[in-house]
Amino acid sequence: MGWSWRVGKVAGIDVFVHFTFFILLAYIGISYYARERNLNDAFYGIGFILTLFGIVVLHELGHALAARRYGIQTRDITLLPIGGVAHLERMPERPEQELVVALAGPAVNVVLAAAIFGGLYVGNQINSSQDLIRINQSFLGQMFWVNVMLAVFNMLPAFPMDGGRVLRAFLAMNMDYARATRIAAGIGQAMALLLGFVGLFLNPMLVFVALFVWMGAAQESGTVQIRSALAGLPIKQAMITDFRVLAPDDPLETAAEYVLSGFQQDFPVIDGDDRVVGILTRRNLIEGLAKLGGDRPVAEIMTQDFLTADPGEMLETAIIRLQDGLHRTIPILQHGRLVGLLNSENLSEFLMIRESMREAEQRHRRLHL
Repeated sequence: MGWSWRVGKVAGIDVFVHFTFFILLAYIGISYYARERNLNDAFYGIGFILTLFGIVVLHELGHALAARRYGIQTRDITLLPIGGVAHLERMPERPEQELVVALAGPAVNVVLAAAIFGGLYVGNQINSSQDLIRINQSFLGQMFWVNVMLAVFNMLPAFPMDGGRVLRAFLAMNMDYARATRIAAGIGQAMALLLGFVGLFLNPMLVFVALFVWMGAAQESGTVQIRSALAGLPIKQAMITDFRVLAPDDPLETAAEYVLSGFQQDFPVIDGDDRVVGILTRRNLIEGLAKLGGDRPVAEIMTQDFLTADPGEMLETAIIRLQDGLHRTIPILQHGRLVGLLNSENLSEFLMIRESMREAEQRHRRLHL
């Protein structure tokens, strides 16, 4: 994710922090300091947030390690002011696997809450049910309630929370995956409307959460519907076969001319042995022209970190790679030779044309019934 910095690695997984996280830390520090004009309060507030997000990392790590059990790697964990995101390479294919992966995060919070509760009980800080409310005044007590609330909130049956994926996994055990997603997304959006309505009267923050849930449900539903529409279709049916390529020593101004004269935005870079050695993206080109000028060679700014695919691979797997936001264009290689390109715009056009043809065929059938 853009504007994020790597702060460490846990269990072999890189942990990134988005720059807005530091804005949150500053806000919390200033807010706590403003209460009593006491620096200790500011440090306490910052420490509380850092501990909270340490718990969030453990929550996301639970998802990541559960996914690893099924051979699914996690690219990274990114911390945002609204929580954390574990970027899995793909979602589990079987509903029971998705169920385990989805439950693993809240399970971490349950274990942490139980461990803290046990420590407080052994320390004689909890002797009655009323003490559960009183312990909120201590740091450990607050961490107990943080874990309880994280577990409960994440189990709400709405995307993108874990509860939405748990609901879909249960539904998918008895019906088509796409239909299960539509039902789970619909329930999530209904819950978003309820949260938004309640938030108008009780807490404006709930309105923000409702918007987050609504968008998450819509995105998940749309993604699954696209994957369902592409199921069983090979890449060769949708890939671009009419495209331009660049050589490593071609000047940037040549690429600029190609962009202005046609529809292509990203260009594979081919060496003398017809091997793909890089991708010149539109962003690379614009930045290179601004900083270096049009006479500098493509090799200086091309991206060498790119994915490739075979024309016989399925489109539903290719779209997962494109949706990670890290790769705009995938070169399609057959026996090491470049035979096509695949990008999100091309896939969208392919889907629109395919859907239009399907609707025309249905109309034709109805007319001849």
